[in-house]
Amino acid sequence: MQIVCLDMEGVLVPEIWIAFAERTGIPELRRTTRDEPDYDKLMKYRLNILREHKLGLPDIQKVIAGMGPMEGCVEFLDSLRREYQVVILSDTFYEFAKPLMEQMNQPTLFCHRLEADADGMLVNYHLRMPDQKRHAVEAFKSLNFKVIAAGDSYNDTAMLGAAHAGILMHPPENVVREFPQYPVVRDYASLRAEIDKAAARIKDWN
Repeated sequence: MQIVCLDMEGVLVPEIWIAFAERTGIPELRRTTRDEPDYDKLMKYRLNILREHKLGLPDIQKVIAGMGPMEGCVEFLDSLRREYQVVILSDTFYEFAKPLMEQMNQPTLFCHRLEADADGMLVNYHLRMPDQKRHAVEAFKSLNFKVIAAGDSYNDTAMLGAAHAGILMHPPENVVREFPQYPVVRDYASLRAEIDKAAARIKDWN
């Protein structure tokens, strides 16, 4: 009984905020969880920049509508789901992720929600719960699943640490340096190989 937990942005799809920064020409919005480990600080920073530039949820959703999964992602997920239970644990928002989930054949996603006013301006964000990735992994373990987790950023490291096996996919060098205990992969074939290797290793763990 094994379950694979995957981060979304940077692992399965491009970073949404970086794509939006490129489209709008606002370099400050390129800052992600790869750069800032404090998620609350990062989101408040983003919301302030959006207010300054009078950009709202519809503007971001227009950019997302033109995005898609990374090359090979859909085939990787379809193949993985034939052998394992798969859940995406992400610090994105349902308001962002819906069209991307449709392109990935609707995998299960746990993430957060955004709050917009009548004009579509983002006024707040609401976490499903603090540190939700780690809590989800611990909950799956309490249900007697062996958990393998893969992510790319600071906000994934608690999830990787809580899992029976953790893998870094497409990580920046600062994360690699700070978390040398995790194997590093940069393509889906290597990620699948590490998942299968971990699954064999932890299969009979108590």
